[in-house]
Amino acid sequence: MLDRDGFRPNVGIILLNQKNQVFWGKRIRTHSWQFPQGGIDRGESPEQAMYRELHEEVGLQPEHVRIVARTRDWLRYEVPDRYIRRDARGHYKGQKQIWFLLQLTCQDWNLNLRATDHPEFDAWRWNDYWVPLDVVVEFKRGVYEMALTELARFLPRHDLHRNRFLRGGLRTRESDAHEAASLPGHDFELPPGATFEPDPQVGLNCEAQGGQRAG
Repeated sequence: MLDRDGFRPNVGIILLNQKNQVFWGKRIRTHSWQFPQGGIDRGESPEQAMYRELHEEVGLQPEHVRIVARTRDWLRYEVPDRYIRRDARGHYKGQKQIWFLLQLTCQDWNLNLRATDHPEFDAWRWNDYWVPLDVVVEFKRGVYEMALTELARFLPRHDLHRNRFLRGGLRTRESDAHEAASLPGHDFELPPGATFEPDPQVGLNCEAQGGQRAG
């Protein structure tokens, strides 16, 4: 499915752990590293495609993550002719992508590179947010830099409430501060229009799911 300019709709995924490190995958049987990504099928929304690719490439379900932010517009890259099948040359030009920033809400043992019989990665690691672009295939580097730069402002900020109190010269009772610190996710800055709804069952559900798979 190509648009009239020859670009295929696609999604990219930047998956964070609790330390703001990102999932960094080694493409199977290559020396290139990249983020999970994949095409949007006909009839899918970008969000639906993202969840499908999330499971196909790293084995996660929607309940294992939360959406922190996404890029506002399509980010495009062109694919050199030598990487394009001969029958597609002249029609296919490259990819246009919506990028999602996700937060892992379960333990990383939920990750599974063999969730399907056509794996994309054969190794992975947690990497600092600003990944080394020299190990990314050259024609994707510009889009990676644009996506990381646009989404960086949504990175979770630790001790966010505490810093606001200090800047505003406000003081709270010790009990109130303790209560705020105990709320899961209180240290995240949400994207515009988003709300936070704490769900104490998330961790329990993830542990239960992991236990069932382990058994």
